[in-house]
Amino acid sequence: MTAAASTAPGRADRRYLMCEPVHYTVSYEINPWMDKTRHTDADLAVRQWRTLRDTYLDLGHTVETIEPIAGLPDMVYAANGATVVDGVVYSAAFRYPERQPEGPAYQKWFADRGFVTHTAAETNEGEGDLLVVGDVILAGTGFRTERSAHAEAQELFGRPVVSLELVDPHYYHLDTALAVISSSSAAPQVAYFAPAFSAGSRAVLEQMFPDAILATERDAVALGLNAVSDGENVVVAPGAVDLSAALRERGYTPIPVDTSELLKGGGGAKCCTLEIRS
Repeated sequence: MTAAASTAPGRADRRYLMCEPVHYTVSYEINPWMDKTRHTDADLAVRQWRTLRDTYLDLGHTVETIEPIAGLPDMVYAANGATVVDGVVYSAAFRYPERQPEGPAYQKWFADRGFVTHTAAETNEGEGDLLVVGDVILAGTGFRTERSAHAEAQELFGRPVVSLELVDPHYYHLDTALAVISSSSAAPQVAYFAPAFSAGSRAVLEQMFPDAILATERDAVALGLNAVSDGENVVVAPGAVDLSAALRERGYTPIPVDTSELLKGGGGAKCCTLEIRS
């Protein structure tokens, strides 16, 4: 092991919730990635999704699934469905009407399994904009999630919530512009694309994470920051070649998984993966 490899804090078992994209299509446009005139291939989306699921299983993680609902093609982006911290579920309350039924569907899944759930009073899009890093929650705003939801999450979870302003509509959720590489309290690590954030938010990130991985534009346009890390292995878009190289230098193992069909809806590996933190 090289000296650089020692910076990776080590793998932790994860529990994920996913939704198979059997109803996947792009039938409306609510982000710049979506173009309803482009052909979408639901069968290819399912195959890519299954490869992603199987990657998690091969790494030893637990994957649970929610039944997809016809008419909700974006339900595959499970990370938007809720935020789960210490076994408490903060429901999503989506901005756009096309996605609003997803919030209650995900909340019911958790309630049916005995989780304590909190119905959001404020507009938020789950882990799309609420990312746990150590003992802190980084919270995106600017396009989907309201700042008032940040305060609601802080009161619910009892953890500091740090607001970050997103300024580029291509990176409309925090998890498209920032990846949590290590959620360890002792050694938190993130990667992010600086131009996606306001000047003040960039300054906050620089202060909180002076050793962060700074993603290139090539990483960002491949939606490479929509990545999933277990603290050792990082599932990442194949096009994020600079990010993968930086991860290897830090001692992480990048695992490229193609989610190009799901990118047509504006999502990648992280969007498809809701972490259940018990």
